[in-house]
Amino acid sequence: MINRAILVGRLTRDPDLRYTASGAAVATFTVAVNRQFTNQQGEREADFINCVMWRKPAENFANFTHKGSLVGIDGRIQTRSYENQQGTRVYVTEVVAENFSLLESRTEADRYREQHGMTQNNYGNNAPSQNQASQFDSNPFGDSQSNNSFGGNTPANNGADNSADPFADNGQSIDISDDDLPF
Repeated sequence: MINRAILVGRLTRDPDLRYTASGAAVATFTVAVNRQFTNQQGEREADFINCVMWRKPAENFANFTHKGSLVGIDGRIQTRSYENQQGTRVYVTEVVAENFSLLESRTEADRYREQHGMTQNNYGNNAPSQNQASQFDSNPFGDSQSNNSFGGNTPANNGADNSADPFADNGQSIDISDDDLPF
């Protein structure tokens, strides 16, 4: 049986990060997902889907996202129930998010927030600032001219010494025989 939910949308508010009595982090948030069709007035309607995320991913999600962030959510649909203070049974259907992806850069997110009159966010205490070097900003193959280029004949690294990179495109074809394949 398959229970999989994949959502792409914008957060309707900042994630609410809390901790259980045992210390497990839990983030709750709502994702607005546009429908594929328009209504009679030609406007797109949206579905507002409640989500919950647990432990370290919840902390990361709360640190790096904010109201209006464009995110991708991968998880499963869960239904639960509880009794409220009036003694009525309440049923809740939500997506338990297992993975997430940030689908826009910081500059795009800031531009979106400015256009929609939202205040700036500091992106949490653990987020590296744009002036700090990230562990992903350096090229492991020693080409300091193109930090985010992964080999190949791109204009940024033409003539660069890619001898340490076994997958660099040096303009020569690679011969692979059936004996080289593991299957």
